[in-house]
Amino acid sequence: MKLPELKIGNITIPFPIVLGAMGVGVTRSGLASAVTNAGGLGVLSGVNLGYNEKDFYSNRLSANLRALRREIQTAKEKCNYGPIGVNFMVAMNNYKEHVLEAVSAGIDFIVSGAGLPTELPAFVKGSSTKLIPIVSSAKAAHLIAKLWDRNHQVAPDAIVIEGIHAGGHLGFSKAELDANQFDPKAVIQGVKRSLLPFEEKYKKKIPIIFAGGIFDGEDISEVLSMGADAVQMATRFVATEECDAHENFKNAYVQAGPSHGKIIISPVGMPGRALDNLFLQNLEKGIKPEITRCVNCLSTCNPKTTPYCISQALIASVEGDVSSGLIFAGSNAYRTNKIVHVHDLMVELTKEAESYLALFSLKDQ
Repeated sequence: MKLPELKIGNITIPFPIVLGAMGVGVTRSGLASAVTNAGGLGVLSGVNLGYNEKDFYSNRLSANLRALRREIQTAKEKCNYGPIGVNFMVAMNNYKEHVLEAVSAGIDFIVSGAGLPTELPAFVKGSSTKLIPIVSSAKAAHLIAKLWDRNHQVAPDAIVIEGIHAGGHLGFSKAELDANQFDPKAVIQGVKRSLLPFEEKYKKKIPIIFAGGIFDGEDISEVLSMGADAVQMATRFVATEECDAHENFKNAYVQAGPSHGKIIISPVGMPGRALDNLFLQNLEKGIKPEITRCVNCLSTCNPKTTPYCISQALIASVEGDVSSGLIFAGSNAYRTNKIVHVHDLMVELTKEAESYLALFSLKDQ
C-alpha cells in the first residue's frame, strides 16, 4: 500500500515524514535540504543558529539573524527551492525578530512549541508562510486554535502532536513522563475532534503530524493507522552523513545503550530527554559547570539561579565535546547502529512503512 502524500495548504510533500528540528546546530541547511530532497519536509532549528559567528557573544541577535537568513537561503538552494521549515521555541528571547527574519527570507513553514505561540499569526500576516504549532494534548490544540481564531482570524495550517518518547524539550510534567500513560491514538483522535470546527470555519484541512518515538517504517504505518496524516522524526536523522552535527555527536547515538536515556529539567523550564554522560552525572552530584558567557537566549532563564547554561551545553555537544555537552535524544536513540545517507534512510523508511500499512489497515477493520 502506497504511503499518502502530506498536503499542507497548497504545498504537497511526497512522503508524510517531517524532520524534527534539533538545536543548537544539529539541523541546519545540510540535513534539512537532504530530507526535502529525499521527499520529506526538512526543518531547520532556529535556536542560536549564529553560535559559530565571530560576534555571537558580543552581538547575539545580529549573529543569529544573519545565520538564520543564510541557512534558510542555503537550504532552499540545495533542495532546488523545495519546501523548508524552521522551528522556533516560544521561550526564546527575540522570538518575534527571528520569525520576521525567517518570513523575510522566504521560509515556507514555521513550527513552534516550548510555550504557546499565541501571537505567531500576527508576525507572518500578509505572507505565504504556513504555521504549525506543537502541542501535547487536545486541550492545547483547541486552546491555540481558539485564540488564533478569536485574535487573528486564522487557523493552524497543521499541528504537531509531540508524545512522551520524543527527545529534547517535552510538554509534560516529570510525573506524567514517569507515569508513562500517554495514549497516542486517543490524543490523535482528540486533537482531530478539537480541530473540526476550525476546519469547517476556514474551509481547510488541518493535518496532524505525530512525533515522539518514531523510529522505523512500522512506527510510521502504525501512527498513520491511528489517524495521523504524517510523522515527525528527529532522532533517526542524527546518525546520517548529512546531519550538521560533529561526528562525535552522531557516534554518541550509535554507541548509546537502552539505559542511556535520561529525563532532565531544562533551564527552559520544561523536562527534556537526553543521553546520559559526564555532564549529566556531574549535575546529579551538584557539580555545576561555570557559566562563562551568558548570551541571554531564554526568557525563562535566570543566569543567577540556573543550574547550567543550556546554550553553552548544546554548543559544546554539537561541536564534538560530548562529555561536557548536553545531548538531546529520543527514547529510541539506542536503536541507532550506524551512520547512513539520508536518501538511503528515507528509502528504507518508506518501503518498510508501505509494507506495514496494509497490515495495520486490516487490523482496524
